Amino acid sequence: MGTRSLFHHREEEQKEERQHSLQMTSTTRKKKFKTSEEEETFSLSELSIAAALALTSEIPQDYKLRREAAILELEQRGQKRILFGNDMEELEERVIRNCRLLRVRADKRALRRKAVEKSRVEKEYIELRSGRPPMFWIPLRAHAVWERMEVTLACTVLASPPPQVTWYKNGVRIDPRQAPAGKYRIKNQFGMLTLHISRCSMEDSAEYSVEVKNQYGEAYSYATLLVRKYYGKESGFDSEIYRRSLLAKEADLAFPLKPLFSREKEPFSLSCYFSSDLLEHQRDITWFRDGELLQNSERLQLKYQDQEASLTVSCAYKEDEGFYTIRVPSLDGYKEQTTYVFVRDAAAETAGAPGCPLNVKCHDVNKDCLILSWVAPSDNGASPILGYYIERCVAGSEDWVPCNDKPVKTCRYPVLGLAEGQTYQFRVKAVNKEGISNPSKPSDPVTTYDPSKDERVTVIPYDEGRTIEVFKDDLEGHIRIPLPPTNVHASEVREDYVSLAWDEPDPRGKEPLHYYVEKSIEGSNSWQMVNLDMPVNSPRFALFDLAKGKSYRFRVRSVNKYGISEPSLPSEPVTAGAKLATLPPPSQVLAFRDTKTSVVLQWDKLKDGLEPLGYYIYCRETGTEEWQTVNNKPVTCNEFTVPGLQPGKEYVFCVKSVSEAGLSESSPETDPIVVRPAIACPSAPHGFVLLHCGKTNMTIGWKPPKRKGGTRILGYFLDQHDASELDWHEVNIQPIPQRVYMVSSLEEGHLYEFRACAVNLAGVGQVSEPSDLFRCEEWTMPEPGPPYDVKCTEVRDSSLRLHWEAPLYSGAGPITGYHVDLCEEGSEEWKQITKQAIATTHMKVSDLEPGNCYIFRVRALNKAGMGPPSLPSDPVVAKTKPGTNEIELGVDEEGFIYMAFEAPEKNDSSEFIWSKDYEGPPDADRVQTEEKGNKSKLILKDPSEKDLGIYSVEVTDVDDDISASCTLTKEDLDKLLKRSHEIRNPLIKLISGWNIDVLEKGEVRLWLEVEKLSPDAKLQLIFNDKELTSTPTHKINFVKEKGLVELIIQDFCHDDKGTYTAQLQDGKAKNQFTLVLVDECFAKVEEEADAKRRKWKKQQGPHFIEDLKWKVTENCEVLLTCKATNLRKDTIFQWIFSKKDLAGGAFDPQTGLGTLLIKKLTKADEGQYKALVSDDRGEDYTQLDLTKGAFEDLLKELCRISALSATPLKIQPTEEGIKIYTEVKYYTDYMKTAWYHKEKQLESRDRLKAGSTMDQIWLHILNPTDADKGKYTLELFDGNKTHKLSTDLSGQAFEDALAEHRRLKERAIAEKCRARVVQGLPDVATIMEDKTLCLTCCVSGEPYPEITWFKNEKVIVFKDRYKMDVKGTVVTITIEKVCNEDTGKYSIFVKNKYGSETGQVTISVYKHGEIPIGTEEEEVPGGIKMKKPK
Repeated sequence: MGTRSLFHHREEEQKEERQHSLQMTSTTRKKKFKTSEEEETFSLSELSIAAALALTSEIPQDYKLRREAAILELEQRGQKRILFGNDMEELEERVIRNCRLLRVRADKRALRRKAVEKSRVEKEYIELRSGRPPMFWIPLRAHAVWERMEVTLACTVLASPPPQVTWYKNGVRIDPRQAPAGKYRIKNQFGMLTLHISRCSMEDSAEYSVEVKNQYGEAYSYATLLVRKYYGKESGFDSEIYRRSLLAKEADLAFPLKPLFSREKEPFSLSCYFSSDLLEHQRDITWFRDGELLQNSERLQLKYQDQEASLTVSCAYKEDEGFYTIRVPSLDGYKEQTTYVFVRDAAAETAGAPGCPLNVKCHDVNKDCLILSWVAPSDNGASPILGYYIERCVAGSEDWVPCNDKPVKTCRYPVLGLAEGQTYQFRVKAVNKEGISNPSKPSDPVTTYDPSKDERVTVIPYDEGRTIEVFKDDLEGHIRIPLPPTNVHASEVREDYVSLAWDEPDPRGKEPLHYYVEKSIEGSNSWQMVNLDMPVNSPRFALFDLAKGKSYRFRVRSVNKYGISEPSLPSEPVTAGAKLATLPPPSQVLAFRDTKTSVVLQWDKLKDGLEPLGYYIYCRETGTEEWQTVNNKPVTCNEFTVPGLQPGKEYVFCVKSVSEAGLSESSPETDPIVVRPAIACPSAPHGFVLLHCGKTNMTIGWKPPKRKGGTRILGYFLDQHDASELDWHEVNIQPIPQRVYMVSSLEEGHLYEFRACAVNLAGVGQVSEPSDLFRCEEWTMPEPGPPYDVKCTEVRDSSLRLHWEAPLYSGAGPITGYHVDLCEEGSEEWKQITKQAIATTHMKVSDLEPGNCYIFRVRALNKAGMGPPSLPSDPVVAKTKPGTNEIELGVDEEGFIYMAFEAPEKNDSSEFIWSKDYEGPPDADRVQTEEKGNKSKLILKDPSEKDLGIYSVEVTDVDDDISASCTLTKEDLDKLLKRSHEIRNPLIKLISGWNIDVLEKGEVRLWLEVEKLSPDAKLQLIFNDKELTSTPTHKINFVKEKGLVELIIQDFCHDDKGTYTAQLQDGKAKNQFTLVLVDECFAKVEEEADAKRRKWKKQQGPHFIEDLKWKVTENCEVLLTCKATNLRKDTIFQWIFSKKDLAGGAFDPQTGLGTLLIKKLTKADEGQYKALVSDDRGEDYTQLDLTKGAFEDLLKELCRISALSATPLKIQPTEEGIKIYTEVKYYTDYMKTAWYHKEKQLESRDRLKAGSTMDQIWLHILNPTDADKGKYTLELFDGNKTHKLSTDLSGQAFEDALAEHRRLKERAIAEKCRARVVQGLPDVATIMEDKTLCLTCCVSGEPYPEITWFKNEKVIVFKDRYKMDVKGTVVTITIEKVCNEDTGKYSIFVKNKYGSETGQVTISVYKHGEIPIGTEEEEVPGGIKMKKPK
């Protein structure tokens, strides 16, 4: 305020000077200037202000310059107004200017004098006011705020001297140091007292008071703070929601949702876990995909159970990809989490085929057509996409019908020929040169209908909600011949088709309309109907296969049952075949670090108003050529987080625009980026501990931040606070690089607390919570102080390595050891795990329970006793983290032994810290360290036993522990030294040693195979100490790229016996390999070579390609077969058995197949069988030895097949008894048989006879009795296996068989005793006249039969010349002096009670000298000639 008054005074003075200058004329009037004190008087307030300014500041230099410039300007203006001048005027002006300067100086001095006087007066006035007790000029006032808001309680106090201020909450003093950091801020500025409370909660509702006091008195002010909680429509302490909130705490989201990777046709599930059971008002959980609310369906199930909300998709499609959000209601609104679900393409049936399209949708649905659109897949496969095939089916069926014959180039297609009112589904397949993709997800069902139907219906309401529908068609019944359509135009023009649209005629008439479309080339008057075979029912039509580049006009005719309309007006010219161009790719694609497994991509959206369907993102690892698809569903935003990357790997990215025309070209690749966390400010340090204390100093230690921000911690800023003071004080100005610091200049006996913050490249991190209060008292106890910096490394499933630092205070003596205590998290019981004190500051802790969480502490020991324990370590879970790497022990290409460790999670500032035996870095004279990328290698310069021990490595500046160790033992070192020697003195590796192959023509191939050799490799082949060179008879082949060495010997003979050595050299690597070919080995090869040589020569003529072999057929016949080739017409085939030609064989010259069938094999068939083919080119034979063992094998097979052919046992009654038998194809004695009755083996005896024939095996039971009843079993042994056949001879079967046996027996007896003519009578007998005929025969029968003779069926009366003589069984008839009358048919008839029989003979009597024609004479006793016909 004082400054503005002074400036105003100066401006008034300048204004007066300007007026004075403007009033000057050519005649200058002299004027005496006075000082400011003489001209003006100032008020007391003005003098006070001027004095204060004079005492506090000087006049600014720029103000002086501005003042002088203004004066000069006024003088120049004055000169412009004077048309003449003289020296007196100039002198006058200089005098005026000097007077003004003198006046300014005088003003300064006057003001300074008055300011001194004013300050003296003010000082006296202040002294008079001192000693006043506090008084609240403005007291505190009450406040009511919402939860999480800030509030400031303020009041104004007057007091002298300044009072001491104390704030209270419900009568309890407020100490900002004991409250959460930043909760309270207390200020006292010029008597204005403020208490700032941040993020108010319900606990902050209380009565607040402030107390001010000084030596003259005290004063108090009170105010109430009410914090309200918002509960939606209901708020206040009387609401039901508030009462419920007091009973239970709301559940929170326990873990963040992580990205999910799934695949088409496979299920996936998203799960969200809560910290506790959801309250009743929280259970209305909602899920969203890309902002769209999801509901339960056949494929999608939403569940909540046991503090878990899950979303399960039973069969994933690429349409299911996107951002998934879960939203849980809360009293404050809602809580939500979002993640991205990736759905990758299923494996195509054809390798290299593209991915399937997605988002198939239907547009512009009409009665018989619609427009189908889809989105191109992200994966083109092994070649660009040529087009798409569309299929349709009636909803509810799986009968998919193709809609197009040729691939569609763009992602939009008109589908024609649909049925009105039918519901359809569509799907699309992509095709490239390699094949066709899997089909897309079917579209939503769509029903064809007339979209103009609703426009042609008028609804008239009446009578309380009733309506009358009036159809415009009914009002247009007078229309017969329809009017032509109007507004014919091309609605879509694509490379594959042109889609036409038009308006229906108005009025259209009552009858249904159809349309015919006509086309004409621009400039021609010839119109051609294009849909004569398929009338169109909708005002839409698509034309395909138009000539590219030509312009067409189109017109349409309406048709109903009455006729066809005139054509419509032609459309505007339409040029077919214009290719739809793809959109340009996005620009400015940038990649930023995000987490250790993800990267954030950003890009500029397309310009010029271009709107793509979305973007596809691709990535590849640096050094590879294959691009990987990130998303399979286009994203519409221009920022995306790519998860699932490998930590520490380097990637590049590109983006493609997606449009109806397909995918754009790839955007420019991003700069390579290593997957590492983004750099951020570190979190707060923690774990402050007092390590040493003197009289006026303290040594403080603390633990590093849990989150280092992805880079190195540059240092720490430490603050201290005396408990008796209000303010915190900085301890250091420059960052402290270590975590131990001595704070000096402290007051002995005072309590101090400390806090710190870390700083990295991103800035200063959070301030830690204040430490405990530490008293500044010198330590004099004899026990040591606490160890510090207890940490765990090399954490695995059941073990870890514990490290700590030795105490800074050793007490009465040196540290003699340490004890380690363990405590499981959640327990307060500490267990000492060291039986004896350990001397080192590290220890391996073993036998931990996998998955359990542990805390450790360490206590130091000296001669005085055990010191206090260290600060507990951070909790650690005994579990090997996925992806944990171990130290690799090996030998490099140059033969150096190394230990390598890879840490993909390291950041740019991380370092690998190697240690030996945990005592510090290895000796630099013995090791060398190399670091490349994420890998560090420790190389042993001169490996020896001095290098044995435990080597460990740890990665710095990372949030999680990355460490490992390995033990180099004597055994390991020996193996590595051996491997190192092999590398430094390499040998050519042998893959396959010397091999010997005898080729088809009898050539011998000696070869070996080694590892792949360079083109400079050399070979020396030594045979019996002489170097071999390649010749036609000894050809040497050396294939270096395959490592093949071979020697081919044409005519292998005795001269080739000896030692073969191959000497190889390839750079430093060399080796030699020796083959000793002598004695039995050589003889065997020579024999095989000679045999193959002969065989090859033999194969130049007819020869056998299938040797002679035998086979037993199902009919138990033995078939010998062989097969020959290279036959001619004159080729002869022979069968030879036991050096004799064998007839009966067969040979087919066409097929070369020879066969010999032995129907019944017997012992006589044992021998050598041979088949021979021959012609003038040579001969060949094949031989089969069927003797001894071979013949026995044949019999075994014959018996096996015969046994398998055995029929079930049959029962056959006979006259002797009952016969049990089985029939076989062929029986031989080699087949062993045994009969069993009731499990007891039977032997042949009087009543049991066992036997066999060529085709039957039987058991004959003679004179059967009841004892023969039971089960009979036949065992057939074929030489290898026993076959059993059984039958049951009992019950009715036995009775029937016995009865039949008796019947047959009786019949046999009758047949035996029956009268019969046994022998003697010829068929024909001739006799000469006058001779005596004597016919004799034998008869039998019991009783003896009656005998009767007949001549020509008449009984002969024996008298005169006819006589009969019976002597026992011999009956003789004699005819004396036969004559021609005796010629005839004679018969003897015998008969008894069992039967009769007749014997016949024809007698022919001829004259002397005649021999009957056609007969032979046979002399018989008595001179009779018996004649029989020929």
